[in-house]
Amino acid sequence: MSELYQQLRQRFGERVKVNEPLAPYTSFRIGGPADLMLVVESEQELCDALKTASHYGVPTFCLGAGTNLLISDRGVRGLVVKLGKSFDRIEIEGTNVKAGGAVIFRRLVETTIEAGLSGLEFAEGIPGTVGGGLLMNAGAFGGELSAAVAAVHGVTMRGEKLKLERRELRFDYRAATLPEQMVITWVEFALSRGEKALMRARVEELRAKRAARQPTDMPNAGSVFKNPPGNFAAKLLEACGLKDKRIGGAAFSQRHANFIVNLGSATAADVKKLIETAQAIVEEKTGIKLEPEVKLVGEW
Repeated sequence: MSELYQQLRQRFGERVKVNEPLAPYTSFRIGGPADLMLVVESEQELCDALKTASHYGVPTFCLGAGTNLLISDRGVRGLVVKLGKSFDRIEIEGTNVKAGGAVIFRRLVETTIEAGLSGLEFAEGIPGTVGGGLLMNAGAFGGELSAAVAAVHGVTMRGEKLKLERRELRFDYRAATLPEQMVITWVEFALSRGEKALMRARVEELRAKRAARQPTDMPNAGSVFKNPPGNFAAKLLEACGLKDKRIGGAAFSQRHANFIVNLGSATAADVKKLIETAQAIVEEKTGIKLEPEVKLVGEW
């Protein structure tokens, strides 16, 4: 690890952080430190960082907006990379849109609507970035990213640039299978022309639904469990008496049973235990094993 640190310091200087606390970078506001952390500002910088880490056999994790994940209290071993401001750009040519991996969904939706382009309205309230959303085929209110994706750009863990066309990608419910493990740097979308007034009305409708149903005023990581086939995780959790159940500083939301919120003092261990407890209770009472949508990251 010390050799990697020295090499990264030569290339990136004081931008390389040691034992950087990760809780401030996550929507849960939970998580221990990263051994090393680096914010990269170009694909070449990302290539150099990943190639160097690979050379020394050090694992690398790419941190987006910190949503949909739970970082261990012990933190993350190895190198954590984060895409900087240069990846927070949107380019539009006709009905084709190219968005950086660090673009937040709300800004992407607002920008495309302003350009008169339809196809991403459903994503307005999805937490997180385009890169992270692509990896989990993010969706809401009947829409999924996979319906609009035309191509994906990224960098492999060996530091090699890669572009994948739509035909090379496979999407499933809340999952995307990529031929290579890679950090998503850009995503190309194929959209269609739409009427701004109708699109804005749809977005406002979805915002109102989210505000009424979801605990947007408390730290959380979005939906905790995937919906099982033919059912809804929230309904199962509520039917099993888990709404508002608490362990330590973590609790299932009173507003939406499929959200765990940080009441202010939650640890990652609290959240993990609450997830496992809910899984056991639901399976015992219904026979259904809920699959977590929240990803566990770090040393457990």
